[in-house]
This record gives sequence, structure tokens and C-alpha cells, in this order.
Amino acid sequence: MFLSTFLVEDREDIRDTLIDAMEEIAPLRFVGVATSEADAKEWLSANDGNWDLAIVDLFLGIGTGFGVLKEVQARSARQKVVVLTSYGQQRILEHCRQLGADEVFDKSQDVEKLVEFCKTHAANLGSMKSMGLITEQTPDWQTG
Repeated sequence: MFLSTFLVEDREDIRDTLIDAMEEIAPLRFVGVATSEADAKEWLSANDGNWDLAIVDLFLGIGTGFGVLKEVQARSARQKVVVLTSYGQQRILEHCRQLGADEVFDKSQDVEKLVEFCKTHAANLGSMKSMGLITEQTPDWQTG
């Protein structure tokens, strides 16, 4: 099972590298990308239940990931949100968790931990689906 993943990252080099690497080593497929807080909120609003994982950068060229975290606080229990950031200050990390982030990962040190998180989340969703706890239709692109 692949995780339908939404990425919020404003830096093109990081975004492209992350998409290429994560699709290669983790069970996920990117279904949407936003480069600003407003674009992320718009995409999330239009695609309410059509994602399993959101990866959010905190400091964007326009807006912040904090606003994105607020936007997804009322998400389904099967949807996970993680922060991928370069800022490891404890108060920032605590604020992310208060806003509902399931995990916070450091861009330079925690990519392997993010991959493991994705594998665990995909396995959990697969188990829930096999037990009939998830009844949504799987998009065609996700079965390939």
C-alpha cells in the first residue's frame, strides 16, 4: 500500500530531491505539492479525505507551516501530519506538537526516521483496510 502524500515545501531543490528520494525508498506517492501556506490550505480544503500523509516545512517564502498545521487539526484519524524542518529549537518543536503534528523530523538528520514513520503508517493503514476499518476506494494510481 502506498501513502497518498501531500508536500508543503517552498524550496524547489529540496522539494525535488525529497520527492525523488522518498518515492524511491518509502511506500508513498505524492499527490499534491504546495509552496505557500495559502496554496497548501487551498489544496487541503479541495482534497479533504484524499491524502494519508502530509509533510510540512515550517518556514515558507509566503506564510508558515504553523498555519497549515492549524488547517489539518480536524483531519481523519488515518491521516498523519509530520513536520520536516531545519529548525530544532525545542519551543518550536513543542508548538508543532501542540498544533497536532504527529512527528517532527530534522531535514538534515532524520530522513531515515521519516522513512520508517512512512513504512509504519502504510502498514497500519494496510491492516485497517484488510480488517474493513477503511472503506474508501483506493485511487487507480495507488494500486500500481
